[in-house]
Amino acid sequence: MSEIENAHDLPYVHNTFSQVDPERSPHHWVMVIDLRKCIGCQSCVVACKSENNVPVGVYRTWVQVVEVGQWEVDPNGDGPVAVEGKTYVPSVKRFSLPRLCNHCDDPPCVEVCPVEATFKRQDGLVLIDYPTCIGCGYCIQACPYDARFFNPIQQTADKCTFCVQRIDRGLLPACVTSCVGRARVFGDLNDPDSEVGALLAHYSTQGLDIAAGTNPQVFYINLDGDLVDAATAYNTVYPYAAGTNTNQYDELTGRVLLETPTGGEGGRA
Repeated sequence: MSEIENAHDLPYVHNTFSQVDPERSPHHWVMVIDLRKCIGCQSCVVACKSENNVPVGVYRTWVQVVEVGQWEVDPNGDGPVAVEGKTYVPSVKRFSLPRLCNHCDDPPCVEVCPVEATFKRQDGLVLIDYPTCIGCGYCIQACPYDARFFNPIQQTADKCTFCVQRIDRGLLPACVTSCVGRARVFGDLNDPDSEVGALLAHYSTQGLDIAAGTNPQVFYINLDGDLVDAATAYNTVYPYAAGTNTNQYDELTGRVLLETPTGGEGGRA
């Protein structure tokens, strides 16, 4: 079973994280995702699984292909859909939306953990003490971003850690180093010369589900307004996890997410 390392002996906070002043911490790790550059190639997903040994069928990071928009009246009357004497045309945009744990400054997952297995580190990382976790799932239900999952191998809750084992050694998270379009930028907000600081100063950014009050530390450039509410605002065209109904996943978890008409390992036919 994995254990979270703490190479720099930073304090852990379980129920007083609101009192943590990130500016007084040696680091304040954040991620900026430029949606203008994301091409939905999924290389970040593959790199994350390889680096963190993530089991089949569950994800620490994923990229959703989503559509926003609606049918609008065609003023010329030539639209492909006719309803009550009017014709309509689709006014729809498609986006690739990378998703992961937001390492919130006010994480609800930390508050609900009955055994203090989930905690916030002084540098802003929200992590899990796996040997302590009892797998109750409270934190999974509390996360407004669906970023937590039950690890069928460890039998614990699991999530993105920003590749803590890498950043404690001065390396970037695996998803960042593998990003083909360089859409993901990771860095220290307390460093005045950091690239993330420059991006946040230069561009208007948004986070997902700001109304949840979690103060997420993953910031998006060019986030369409209809995508801000990650839970309800858009139609998912192809969630990457939809193709994971393999025999291996069935053997690991004893359940099948999607029926496979062909009976093979390729997911949906």
